[in-house]
Amino acid sequence: MQAQKDGPGFREAPARPPSPAVDRALTVLEKLVAASDGLTLTALARTTAIPLATCASIVYTLEQRGYATRRVVGRSHFWRATMRLYDLAAPLIRQDDLSEVAQPQLRALADELRMPAHVGVLDGASVVYVAKAATPGFIQFDTYPGKVSPFNLTALGRAIAAYLPDAELEPLLGQLSAGAGPKAKRPSVRAFRAQLAKVRQAGYALEDEEEQADIACVAAPFFDAEGRVNGSVGVTGFARDLAGRKLASAAELVVRQGKEISAKLGF
Repeated sequence: MQAQKDGPGFREAPARPPSPAVDRALTVLEKLVAASDGLTLTALARTTAIPLATCASIVYTLEQRGYATRRVVGRSHFWRATMRLYDLAAPLIRQDDLSEVAQPQLRALADELRMPAHVGVLDGASVVYVAKAATPGFIQFDTYPGKVSPFNLTALGRAIAAYLPDAELEPLLGQLSAGAGPKAKRPSVRAFRAQLAKVRQAGYALEDEEEQADIACVAAPFFDAEGRVNGSVGVTGFARDLAGRKLASAAELVVRQGKEISAKLGF
């Protein structure tokens, strides 16, 4: 029996990568980036499910090219990624520096709502936080430029996905992630499409305790000169502070700042 694509929790079987060697190298690099204290070869092989000898070949090559380094403690070698990756990405960031373009709007949101404000862009099935305006205070949220989250579990990602052409959205629908928050539901393509329709109707997206308990976020899209969705802008706060009239007020401000960023980009 053929599986229905809109069933709850549907995931397409991952396609075999055209180049398994490149896929393994990128997997190793991603694990090294995520491990702030470094990983031994044994730990790296275990977490990536890649043979130890292959992991060794990859990290030695990354070291030779300057993308990895090691710290020796006794007989153990702990590998980690280097800032060479930042140098690699910097030219791409400078091509369209949304952080600089959107900073006044982020600052206005953070100051008026007393919540951290962010700009996000879509990268595959993930949303990447590329800019942030923080707020003073003892409590700080775990959001920062460079943070990556599943696109369907954040208001930033949903605000972008709602305006993608169907040809670009369709490949992402098989990669819906399950949330860990108390209001998370099993991923469903049909339910997610319905959610995106509501985003288009309202002009903004909301995520309420789905990715994480007690945390909510609201975001609105912005568009480039050709009318394509270019990213999203939003705020993160406690769920109790993004409900009822407070939510309506926050959503109105977020939509307004999204329109201002769009105007700056020529929309």
